[in-house]
Amino acid sequence: MHDDHDHDHDHHEHHHDHGHGHHHGHDHDHDHSELSPMDARVRALETILVEKGYVDPAALDVLIETYETKVGPHNGARVVAKSWVDPAYRARLLKDATAAVAELGYMGRQGEHLVAVANTPDTHNMVVCTLCSCYPWPVLGLPPVWYKSAPYRAKAVRDPRGVLADFGVTLPAAKAIKVWDSTAEVRYLVIPERPAGTEGMSEDALAALVTRDAMIGTGIARATETAA
Repeated sequence: MHDDHDHDHDHHEHHHDHGHGHHHGHDHDHDHSELSPMDARVRALETILVEKGYVDPAALDVLIETYETKVGPHNGARVVAKSWVDPAYRARLLKDATAAVAELGYMGRQGEHLVAVANTPDTHNMVVCTLCSCYPWPVLGLPPVWYKSAPYRAKAVRDPRGVLADFGVTLPAAKAIKVWDSTAEVRYLVIPERPAGTEGMSEDALAALVTRDAMIGTGIARATETAA
């Protein structure tokens, strides 16, 4: 890490400042030839584990349904959209994100110590986990493969503006970039800036503008004309 990185351990924050669904079922009459080789291997392993009593199929179905339909970026998008239209909620979110997202029913493993950081006209926030892949599952789902990769973890700290360019995002040179390092103690959710021209839009419509990458900080919220 660079010597000029800021560490506020009183708030469990570790950041770096830079000046610049598909349905899952057990239909064993299904034609397995339609499965990809990997899906077939997973299905076979699952069957063996169930037959040997290592896995409860009902519990497995609940777990899979949870991560396919109940958690994911759509949850985080709802949080962001509400923060855009409800100033009181936004204040609660920035003060205690764990409690604020729980108001919407989002809680659970990997979401116990959540901090929301808001982008502003002067500052853009980006999240990385330099040690492993700490990630706020309840609001963003499972981490993308690139988030866990060594190149992203290294470059996000060393050259965050370059990372944004890799994702097709160019920020004004005067806008500072703050990189937040997730840990087992704290995970971060970026609140992107609300796009211009979205006044009067419903929360559902606004949520459709919020991408997973925007909530990690490797993207920005979509403009209304590109939301379709």
